[in-house]
This record gives sequence, structure tokens and C-alpha cells, in this order.
Amino acid sequence: MSFSELKRKDVVNISDGRKLGKPIDLILNDSACVQALVVPGRSGGVLGFLKQDREGCVIDWSRVRRIGDDVILVELDCKGANEA
Repeated sequence: MSFSELKRKDVVNISDGRKLGKPIDLILNDSACVQALVVPGRSGGVLGFLKQDREGCVIDWSRVRRIGDDVILVELDCKGANEA
């Protein structure tokens, strides 16, 4: 799947049903594998515990649960969340 396909999908947190926005960037590791997904930054709320970047909030790829036709489901909860 290409990034141009991913960036058209909404990112939704399955823990609370909140829409986090559409992907604006990907972070790759040294092996060119996706390490994290970047969504638009927001102050406070569910994204308050994620790594805040100048351009957006970073969601570790391990938190992506499913990629569907129109949506990317991620699982973010305050209990087990660490900064990405």
C-alpha cells in the first residue's frame, strides 16, 4: 500500500471512537519499514500523551490494529500509552 493511499484514510482511536485526522507523514526505521504514523497535532485530549512534533503527533506503528478501505484503526489508551 502506498502512502498516497494511506493519507486518504481517517485515523480512528478504537478505545474511544475519536477521529484523530488523516496521516500527514510516516516515520521509517533504518530498514525502511514503517515505525510510526504521524497525524495532525492537537493540544490536550487523547493525543496529549503522544510524542508531539512540530508537524503532528506520532503514533507508534505497534498501535495500529487494522487498516480498512476508509479507516486506519489505532488503539490508544491512557493506561498503557507511552510516548512514541
